Amino acid sequence: MKLEEAMRLRNIPGAEEILDASEYVVKDPAAFRGMWSKEGRQLHIEIGMGKGGFLHRMSALHPDIMYVGLEQYSSVLVKAIAKLTADPRDNVKLICGDAKALLEYFAPGEADRIYLNFSDPWPKARHAKRRLPGRAFLKLYDQILSPDGRLEFKTDNRELFDFAVEEAAAAGWRTEVLTYDLHGDETLCQDNVMTEYEEKFSRKGNPICKYIIYRKVE
Repeated sequence: MKLEEAMRLRNIPGAEEILDASEYVVKDPAAFRGMWSKEGRQLHIEIGMGKGGFLHRMSALHPDIMYVGLEQYSSVLVKAIAKLTADPRDNVKLICGDAKALLEYFAPGEADRIYLNFSDPWPKARHAKRRLPGRAFLKLYDQILSPDGRLEFKTDNRELFDFAVEEAAAAGWRTEVLTYDLHGDETLCQDNVMTEYEEKFSRKGNPICKYIIYRKVE
């Protein structure tokens, strides 16, 4: 979720009450640490999930996977809750929290996949440490991903993508997929599930960049 949109949505009346009443929102995520995935199901996490369109679609396509969405703005999570209330899922949970607290929410090696979709670019240099594909966050992702886990990142922001690619290489991550025009690749598009931002920017003709990276197990 981009900061400017979150700011526009921040004053939704009753947002906190809606979160408190929702069965999808985990009130004490630390209590679930190490127990998110039941019955051997994979655990996939979307960080900065925004309005929840991507998670809602993915959970329908893969009912055997447990999906957890992390979003720090309660007013934004209200939108995701509305989608799930209108079209329920039994394999989705939501956390209202900060990505910096990932190690409090998830146990080492617990996640099989992490998604970063159209993350806030934080364009000013002094804010670089806040960028979700940066190396400070890569250290956290590395700890909660399983040995064969993957990190997927999509954006229309070329500068942020170039930054992300450089950070991943510097941190020792390996590239499985890398494209600067996702929608121009027929093979990659076959399994691509679009987010709200992706639909919006694609209509404008913006190329979508994507990588899938993994941490090499020594």
